[in-house]
Amino acid sequence: MFGFWKKKAPVAPVSPLATFDSLIEGLERQGAEVRKSAATLLALKGDLGRSVERYTRRLEDIASRRLTAETRGDARAVDVLERDRAQAEQLRAAARASLERVEQDSRLLLEAAAELGARVVELRSERESASARIAAGGVVTEALRARVQRFEQVLALEAARDEVEKAHALAEIYREEQRSSPERTTAD
Repeated sequence: MFGFWKKKAPVAPVSPLATFDSLIEGLERQGAEVRKSAATLLALKGDLGRSVERYTRRLEDIASRRLTAETRGDARAVDVLERDRAQAEQLRAAARASLERVEQDSRLLLEAAAELGARVVELRSERESASARIAAGGVVTEALRARVQRFEQVLALEAARDEVEKAHALAEIYREEQRSSPERTTAD
C-alpha cells in the first residue's frame, strides 16, 4: 500500500577511483569558488584603499580651506568646513574598518584556497596510489586465478590417478578372485 515492503533496488557498487574523482572534483569546484571570492575581495580591497586615500586628500583640502577661512575670520565657513571634516573623518574611518575586514577575509580565503589546493594534490597522489594498488591487485588476482586453475587441474589429475589406481586395484582383486575361482570350481 505505502511501499514499506517493497524491495529496494540494489545499489551498484561504486568504484573507489570514482569516489576519489568525485571528491577531487568537489574540492576543485570549492577551491574555484573560494579563489573567485578572494579575487572579489582583493578588487574591493583596492577600491577601499583608493577611498581611504581620497578621504585623506579631502581632509587635507578641508584643513587647508579651514585655515584660510579662519585667517579671513569667516566663522560660518569654518563651521561648514568643520562639519565636512567630521563627515570625511567618519567616511575615512568606515573605509579603513572595511579595508581591514576585507584584508582579513581575503587573507582567510587565500589560506583556505591554498589548503584546498594542497588537499586536492594529496588526494590526486592518493588516487594514483590507489589506482596502482588496484591494478596490482588485478594482476595478483589474475595470477591467483591462474594458480587456482592449475591447482584445480592438479587436483583433477590426482583424482584421475586415484581412479586409475582404484581401477587397477579392482582389476587386481578380480584377477585374484578369478585365479582362486578355478581352483574353487575344481575343488568343488
